Amino acid sequence: MKYKSTANRWLILPKPNPTAAMRLFCLPYAGGSPLIFGNWPSALPENVEVCAIQLPGRGMRLSEPPFTRLEPLIESLTARLEPFLDKPFALFGHSMGGLIGFEFTRALRRRFGLDALGLFISGRQAPPIPDRTPARYDLPEPEFTEEIRRLNGTPPEILAHPELMRLLVPLLRAEFELCQTYVYEPGQPLDCPISVFGGVKDDDVSYEELEGWRSQTTGAFSLRMVPGDHFFIQTSQAQLLAMISEDLKQQLKKLHESEYVRQATP
Repeated sequence: MKYKSTANRWLILPKPNPTAAMRLFCLPYAGGSPLIFGNWPSALPENVEVCAIQLPGRGMRLSEPPFTRLEPLIESLTARLEPFLDKPFALFGHSMGGLIGFEFTRALRRRFGLDALGLFISGRQAPPIPDRTPARYDLPEPEFTEEIRRLNGTPPEILAHPELMRLLVPLLRAEFELCQTYVYEPGQPLDCPISVFGGVKDDDVSYEELEGWRSQTTGAFSLRMVPGDHFFIQTSQAQLLAMISEDLKQQLKKLHESEYVRQATP
């Protein structure tokens, strides 16, 4: 798989598609790489361009310090991605990525008056609901490493590699801090559809906590559970992508119909 980095260091395009009708911005979980979205274009509608967001602290941005607070991250993300908002867009985020995607969507509406065609939230409780677990980002090294192991999202070969762990642990601490210091500010619900996905065996995010997203939109809402734990995005990827693909097709259909009506209006 070849990845094309844009001139904008915030984005990686697994399969550039200049003629796409819409863009899907994809945000990874804490410590996750944008490369996890590398095979998504082949599973989604061909007129959707997948835009994987590359946050500081990984990949070509390894030397940049990761954010520890959400507000400055959203401010930077909103400014840097403005050139890519010239087409209709939707957003997907898993876990931490879901939180970022939600606040990014709110920021785009406030700053530019732009509404997403859809927001896909995966493995993240609704924003008014705090984490059930105590803050973990400042745990001593052995306990923090064990917490990473428990979450089951880091490959065993990385956990067993001291040099790789020395790179990963500071990034995870920073991004756990970003999530665990987040304070929800109530606001007007979004108008776009929100599609939520959860893992049947996810011990960290319950069905009720996922259901809480319903109050964040005046548009359509759906909640679907898939096999797997918190990282069902890896183990049930095909099923997840099939559902996202169907939702995107509906969004594209509505976009096409609205464009047809606009062009036909004198």
